[in-house]
Amino acid sequence: MMGRMRVLAAALLVLAACAALPSGTAANKISINWKPNTNYSDWVTQHSPFYKDDWLVFYYTAGQADVVQVDEAGYNKCDASNAISNYSKGRSFAFQLNETKTYYFICSYGYCFGGMRLAIKTEKLPPPSPPPSASHKSAAAAFARSHAAGIYVAVAVLAELLRMV
Repeated sequence: MMGRMRVLAAALLVLAACAALPSGTAANKISINWKPNTNYSDWVTQHSPFYKDDWLVFYYTAGQADVVQVDEAGYNKCDASNAISNYSKGRSFAFQLNETKTYYFICSYGYCFGGMRLAIKTEKLPPPSPPPSASHKSAAAAFARSHAAGIYVAVAVLAELLRMV
């Protein structure tokens, strides 16, 4: 019985720690199906904003496409001759947007002129929203609303563990 109570206490501590983590601070993983005949200007509009430390994961067909990071001139001319980096091995490539700037990517297999190029401007992650003032909402209500999923999981785990005791 005492062993189960320790397991229960440990599980609740883990869930409480997870619920207390600030939301919105983790980097996003953005998947890109890197292929010809896709309008990547529209794709950028649909997936914006992009933040510093987000990850782009390019998925492409090996031997038929590559991902070449270029400067703005290389992007505008579809010219990979002064590439910053070139990724052509495998079928996917993960790239971290580790600075706030504009990143440029093209395909050097001749598809760039057909639109297979991507310009992504990164921004700093916005600061977290300030907590509601006490005059509007109580701290307990604000916590419950912002951590509802974690609370539901904790209650479900607690109920299941209590059934085992």
